[in-house]
Amino acid sequence: MDQEKLPELGKIHPRFFDRVIYPRLGVADDSIVIGPRHGVDYGVIRVGGQAIAMSTDPFFIVPSLGFARAAWFGFHIIFCDVAVSGLTPKHLAIDLNLPPEMTEEQIEEMWNTVHEESVKYGISIVTGHTARYTGCNYPMVGGATAIAIGDESDLRGPHRAAVGDRIVITKGPAVEATGLLAALFPERFIDAGGEDFQKDAAGVFDQMSVLDECAIARKFPGVHVMHDATECGILGGLYEMARAGSYGLRIEQDLIPVQPVIQKTADLFDFDMYSAISEGTLLAVVAADTADELVTALSESGIAGAVCGEIVPEKDDLTLVSGGKEAALEHPVTDPYWALAAEFSK
Repeated sequence: MDQEKLPELGKIHPRFFDRVIYPRLGVADDSIVIGPRHGVDYGVIRVGGQAIAMSTDPFFIVPSLGFARAAWFGFHIIFCDVAVSGLTPKHLAIDLNLPPEMTEEQIEEMWNTVHEESVKYGISIVTGHTARYTGCNYPMVGGATAIAIGDESDLRGPHRAAVGDRIVITKGPAVEATGLLAALFPERFIDAGGEDFQKDAAGVFDQMSVLDECAIARKFPGVHVMHDATECGILGGLYEMARAGSYGLRIEQDLIPVQPVIQKTADLFDFDMYSAISEGTLLAVVAADTADELVTALSESGIAGAVCGEIVPEKDDLTLVSGGKEAALEHPVTDPYWALAAEFSK
């Protein structure tokens, strides 16, 4: 695929960003610690001796999930990207551009969930905008900026990665692809594998967050970089992380944990689960003497994880080992979720 052309759906390709977006970022500012770049989910500024991390995303509401469940997902999408900074999520600014047909009851149900999740994770809502407008539609009903604050010494990012660091991956591939598709298109899953299969696949929905993993990882100074495997999944996330940090990777694909229901989903619907969107899968670069300890701590909290590779000296050496065979680790470019969602919608 020509990466200069815009995809019909999904994120803009890196080469377009490199040509059009990244050369035009306004005024340079020495207080910017981490600015926009591929493979980093957040930006960071230095203010009064503290680091402030920010990330901005659409506020994503799918009514067919139910407004409470949809708001849970929307909230976690927003905060996962700033939680991987290693700083503590603290504040939310949110813009709600709601469709005219959204009722008072639906708005209240949605907002109750945002409030409840904010209380659970210690988040304060500091500003926003709320209105219904003609032309606004689901699922993108606005946008939000999540803010995390802490000492700069606690900041994780590509600048901290080092040769010999290990790669820890939680939950495995295609978490979001499986959870969303099963929740949105239950009849497709029932037809393909039965009601129990659909129920198990839909249960993956509740895994679509890395907030709990990040809270555990923040306790370990040896965790150097974190990234949420969103669009283009584990392979896309690993590739973007390596490019952002200018380091090489050797990944043992067979060591990546795979949930049986996700394997079955990928087999039945014939897609590459390692390239599929996977909100809820944490990719972490961890010091060699910390990696096993982190995996144990995650396991004790009921989160599956495994050491699946390491950083290697040559920055252009991106290797994926599967079944004993080596291949180049490449960016998938196109996430199979979008084609599946379009097909299932017919």
